[in-house]
Amino acid sequence: MELLTPDFDIDAYFETVRTAPERVLMLDYDGTLAPFKVQRNQAVPYEGVERLLDGIMTTGQCRVVIVSGRWTRDILQLIQLKKRPEIWGSHGWEHMLPDGSCTVAEIDETALKVLADIEDWLRGAGLYQYCEPKPACLALHWRGKPQTDIERIRSSVMEECALMKGADTLHLTEFDGGLEFRVPGRTKGLAVNEILRTVDPDACVAYLGDDLTDEDAFKALGSRGLRVLVRDTLRSTAADIRLNPPDELLSFLKRWQECCSAV
Repeated sequence: MELLTPDFDIDAYFETVRTAPERVLMLDYDGTLAPFKVQRNQAVPYEGVERLLDGIMTTGQCRVVIVSGRWTRDILQLIQLKKRPEIWGSHGWEHMLPDGSCTVAEIDETALKVLADIEDWLRGAGLYQYCEPKPACLALHWRGKPQTDIERIRSSVMEECALMKGADTLHLTEFDGGLEFRVPGRTKGLAVNEILRTVDPDACVAYLGDDLTDEDAFKALGSRGLRVLVRDTLRSTAADIRLNPPDELLSFLKRWQECCSAV
């Protein structure tokens, strides 16, 4: 574990996990709970993650929330837990409760039309095989491709979007292994704010994430909780600590489970 906030005491922190009136554990999926895979439908969690999350949820002393850029239905196919967790999917556009009920925020029709136009162009350009359409989002994946192919795809997309009417109204974000068009208005940070609005002010809260989109969540959490970067190399971040996956991630989850079990 690498401390990014001076004088942070991990042992004292876990004591607050044990004694807090409420506990909330928020977790990104890809790159955090699961390693990246070229075939994204094969990105199952690190060995041991599901067992530990099951253990945490079984105590009944912690609200477990997955906050992901993935479509919620895709997450449910990849992670096998005894109890369904709460899920915020598609960067905060979807919210699924443990009972399976799911709501999707209202999406601007004009923005949806622009996404559809980009999708049509990608299909015509022979790039649709790399696409992952989601509510209010369209991701383009190139993980595992030669760098020359990545540069060619990126260049083609950027050139087309510079000419396409309305494309500049979308957020274009590059992530580890691709780029994504998103309708503005919602982020993982919004999901965190919505969650914080419903918990005890003295609740013990943590958010674990790896990607640049998780920085929105870290900033939204601020001093209300622990911000954990799960990544094997350090980058510029608002996180308080860094965990090297999977071993340090599993150790963190194990301690969290132990604290919940001791309540």
